[in-house]
This record gives sequence, C-alpha cells and structure tokens, in this order.
Amino acid sequence: MGSISRGFMNAFRNNIRTLSVVLILSVSIAMSLVMYESLKTVQAKIADVKSSIGNYVTVSPAGIRGFEGGGNLLTQDNVAKISQISGVSKTVSTLTDHLQSTTTNLVTPVEAGNFGRRQQQNSSSSSSNTSSSPDNSAGGQSSQTHSFSMPIMVSATSDLSSTQSLNMSQLNITSGEKFANDSSENIALLGTDIASKNNLAVGGTFTAYSQTIKVVGIFDGGNTFSNALIVMPLASLQTLSGQTGQINSVLVQTTSIDTMPQVSAAIKTELGSTADVTSSQDTSNEAITPLQNIKSISTYALFGSLIAGAIILFLTMVMIVRERRREIGVLKAIGASNFLVVSQFAVESLVLTLMSAIVGIIIGTALTNPILKVMATNSTSSASTNSMVGNPGQTHTAMMRAGAGIINGAGSAVRNLQATVGWQIILYGLLAAVVIAIFGSVIPSFIISKVRPAEVLRSE
Repeated sequence: MGSISRGFMNAFRNNIRTLSVVLILSVSIAMSLVMYESLKTVQAKIADVKSSIGNYVTVSPAGIRGFEGGGNLLTQDNVAKISQISGVSKTVSTLTDHLQSTTTNLVTPVEAGNFGRRQQQNSSSSSSNTSSSPDNSAGGQSSQTHSFSMPIMVSATSDLSSTQSLNMSQLNITSGEKFANDSSENIALLGTDIASKNNLAVGGTFTAYSQTIKVVGIFDGGNTFSNALIVMPLASLQTLSGQTGQINSVLVQTTSIDTMPQVSAAIKTELGSTADVTSSQDTSNEAITPLQNIKSISTYALFGSLIAGAIILFLTMVMIVRERRREIGVLKAIGASNFLVVSQFAVESLVLTLMSAIVGIIIGTALTNPILKVMATNSTSSASTNSMVGNPGQTHTAMMRAGAGIINGAGSAVRNLQATVGWQIILYGLLAAVVIAIFGSVIPSFIISKVRPAEVLRSE
C-alpha cells in the first residue's frame, strides 16, 4: 500500500476527530474566503471613488463666494503662476456675471418662488434704506420702490470640456455647436430653458451689455438651474462686462489625487492672502475612510484566519504523530524512508484540509455579502458621525456642495457594497487549504524525521 493511499485512509481512522477538525478548519477557510472577497471588492470601490471625486483644487478670490462677500478678482497673471507650480497638470479659468432686465432683453425662465420673493423683499428693503434722503420730499423722507426680477447668470470658461468649472453635471449640445475656447466673438451657448422662454434658436440673437450676441448652440445642462444659464467665451465676457483679464475662479487639476496637498500648499504660498484655496482632498478622505476601515479589517482577518487554520491543523497533526510514534517506528524499522513516512502524514493533512475547503467554500459563498454588509454599515455609520463635525460655512462653495454630494454618494456606495462571488472562490478555497496544510505540517514532519525506531520499540 502506497503512502498516498495510506495517508488517505488514515484521515478517516477516527471519525469523530476527523469531523471535528473538518468543521473547525472549514470555519477558518470560510472566513479567509469572506475576507479575501471583501478585500477585493473594497479595493475596487476605493479606486472607483477616487476616480469619481477627481484631483481638483479650486482657487477663488479671497472673501468672494459666488456673488457674495467682497474682494478683488484674480488675474491672468495669477493663473500663469499657478500653472508653473509642480504637480499642476491643467488650469481652467472661469468668470461669471449677472444680467438684469436693464442690461439684457432676455427673460429668465426661472420663477421667483418663495426664495426669489424673499430676495425681492430684502433687495427692496436695502434699496429703500440706501436711497432715503431728508431732502427728497416735503416730509424729509422718501422711499424708492425697487423692481425685482430674477437675474440671468452668465458663465465663461477657458475650457468648455470642463463642466466642473461651470458647476454643471453635463453640457450636452442639442443643436448648433460649441465655440472655440479662445474665441473673443460676441457669441453664446444658451440652456434649453432660457432658449425656449425667449424663442431663440441657433443663429438667433439677443442683446446684452448693449451689444448683440449671436446664439451658436443650445445645450442641456442636466437640471433647471443649468438650463437657465448663458455660456460665453471667457475673453468675450471679460470685455463686455468690463473685467478684462479678471477671473473669479480657477479650477486646478493636479497630476494625481496624492499631489493635491502639495499643490494646495504651493498655491497658498504663491498667492498668499489674495486667494482662498480649497481642494477635494478632505472630500476624498471622508469618502474613502469607511472603505479603508473595511480594507484594514479584511486584511487582518484574512491573515488571522489562515494562521488560525494552520495552528489548528498543526496541533491536530502533532497529536496524531504522538499517537502513532510506535507505527512510525515500525515503518522506519522495516525500511521506510523519512520521505515516505512524512509524505503519508502530509497526504493525511491535505485530505483533512481539502474536505474542510469544500465545506468552507459553501459557507464562505453564503456569508460573504452578509458579513461585508455588516462591516460596511458599521464603518459608514462611524464615518458619517465624524463628517458631520466641521465648519458649515465652508460648504457654501461650489466644490463643497459637490463634495457633499460625492460623500453622500460614496456613503451609499459603501452601504451597498456587493461582492461578486464566482467560480474563482473555488480556486481561492483550494489555495487556502494547501497553504494551511503546508504550514500546519512543517513541524509535525520535522518531529517524524527525528523518531528513532530503536528508541520507540524499546519503550514499547
């Protein structure tokens, strides 16, 4: 009888012990499979989240947020300095302005609503207070009524392909075409809503800044706000609005997400107090933190499961070797080599782990997603609690608003993590069994090689 067949039969010499070892090892193998699948799923999700957040730094004039606050706009010279910073791969300049009924013949498609009417009341109150004069009427006081209408926003960018710079989710041309980024003509793209409201099509014209502007394209921006926008070439808006060479936002793309901190610091050093700098680094960290937690847990648990299985098998095989010392002595006394005897026990340990692998694969397949869901829920809850602590004033910027949406989306993605369990899990299970069998049999094999037939038989 060969060592392989003898090892296989020996695995079933004690059915109770065999069943116990198989059940315990199967749990270890199942956990290692669950953790490995979780680790693969989380690593893929981390890469996906990083790509969705992007590697952007936003530079805006100090003290300015949209059309609020005060301060001086940035200049083309500022942008040139930013472009020279190491780690910067691209810069996109943006300028925005408001058109009122006195500066354009266009009518906004956006209804005032409750929010707009509140702006009207505040604007009227401010106008009354600032225009009051004791010499304006016989009574010494007068109040000027302010006629309010929703303003129309005009945006200009140095790169139309960068929808982030326009705070838009998309810019899909429905008719006409985009203009050249370096154009200085009096041309514009109109959102679908404002074009429809004013009965304008490609080739039509409208008046703004006392100039005639030609419509070269109609676009769908993905939402009501974006579809009420006018998009013009940067040079054109700078000239028409009397802000030549000025910019109110610069979107800086870095070479990678890892270089954002260095780029942000360099921009702050270069521009000093003239600019406010925000990056998506914090957004990235908050979105990825729960995934990193799951990754760490999965990694440690994977190695822990494999080590636990190897220790269990090691103790089992040591016990079996001690029980069969006389048998080992007899085999070696009749001429069996150390290799033959060791291979017999190696086959026995491999049979035990392979049977455990079969059961472990079944258990691991069933438990992978439930366990991953529990880890994701716990990690997301912890990260959400931490992310709520911060400076709410900073969320007013466009990047922070976008970042909040990304974090919420990332949190939802974490909670909905789903591992894809395919046929590869069989291969992983068998590999785990072999690893456990090898490491669990090393020391018992060494013990077997040291058994001396004469000493064993004498003691018997």
